[in-house]
Amino acid sequence: MRLSAIILAAGKSERMGRNKLLIEFGGRPLLSWVLDAVEASRVDEAIVVLGHKPQELQPVLRAYKVETVYNPNYELGMTTSFQAGLRRASGDAAFLILGDQLGLKPELLDEMARVMERDPEALLVSPMYQGRRGHPVLFHKTLFHEILALPPGTPIKMVVDRYEAHHRYVEGDLWCVFDLDTPEDVERAKLLFSP
Repeated sequence: MRLSAIILAAGKSERMGRNKLLIEFGGRPLLSWVLDAVEASRVDEAIVVLGHKPQELQPVLRAYKVETVYNPNYELGMTTSFQAGLRRASGDAAFLILGDQLGLKPELLDEMARVMERDPEALLVSPMYQGRRGHPVLFHKTLFHEILALPPGTPIKMVVDRYEAHHRYVEGDLWCVFDLDTPEDVERAKLLFSP
């Protein structure tokens, strides 16, 4: 199974007051930790979706073998960014990966892919942590057309919920459900994060 990873890096980080993907953890920008995990996994192609001030992320992206896609509609929400990446994806399945998922592990991505490969009925795979569904989410290509047909502003959750009978879960950790949106979240993350 060929795997695409679509990393969403288009947002404005409004509640943070600055681009959160450039905040340093362990001396390196947050986005680089996410890209390292993708690079160390069995993902075949990585597509980073840019939007707000894309030039700010270029110094980080230059160190990786990733394709970049610009989403001119990034202010209309996350769905438009995932759609922009999906249009470029060539995989049999695609991960939706948040650019701010500190603590993402390549082992998690690989386990999610194994679950989908072993189960012909599996169209979605997500991690669960303490009863909460988290990120990333792996989508089988069977669902791509439905996701691409969603109008701007419509949550991807509409497609996810429609296929609950085909949704499989793996054990995740705190980072699968950790929101990094405010300076307070950053301080908490720095206490919890160990590379």
